[in-house]
Amino acid sequence: MEPLLARIRSRALCENLPLGPRPILQADPRARILIVGQAPGRITHAKGRPFDDPSGDRLRGWLGIGRAEFYDPALFALVPMGFCYPGTGRGGDLPPRPECAATWRRPVLEALPAIRMTIVLGEHARRWHLPDHRKHSLAERVARWRETWPALVPMPHPSPRNQLWFRQHPWFEAELVPALRLETARILGLPAPAA
Repeated sequence: MEPLLARIRSRALCENLPLGPRPILQADPRARILIVGQAPGRITHAKGRPFDDPSGDRLRGWLGIGRAEFYDPALFALVPMGFCYPGTGRGGDLPPRPECAATWRRPVLEALPAIRMTIVLGEHARRWHLPDHRKHSLAERVARWRETWPALVPMPHPSPRNQLWFRQHPWFEAELVPALRLETARILGLPAPAA
């Protein structure tokens, strides 16, 4: 894994990014849970650490874990679809650059043999990890989370921009989040969260 990560960090596929290339990911062959996001945002680019922002706070809350567990690469692999901040468009951050997934996705996933659960956040990650479900909207696919549970868990992105989605789909936090907390604790060998 270390030689692969060194190659990723030394080879910038996209030289013309607004803030320059800065591949950001966390991966270790011992990791048991894989979290797939879109691409680093501006805050993540500045800090150099995935999900070290309000989205990460919400995600850790959904998982029922703290920062120590989340940033332990032996527990969690944090591998977005694009490793560098792609810039901002009219509706927010631009989509992940396709060169990144085309070049690095398979080698990184092959180097993660202990993964027992993959959490797929947002539309771009869903299209790659659940290509047979493209005809469904994100809400429809997340509502059918039990079909691929616990190997693949489709979820909305935990971004504060998705507040309306969370209000419109209360079943998400009532049904999926408690199951996610239990499964996360089971996979990591942690005490079961309080009901």
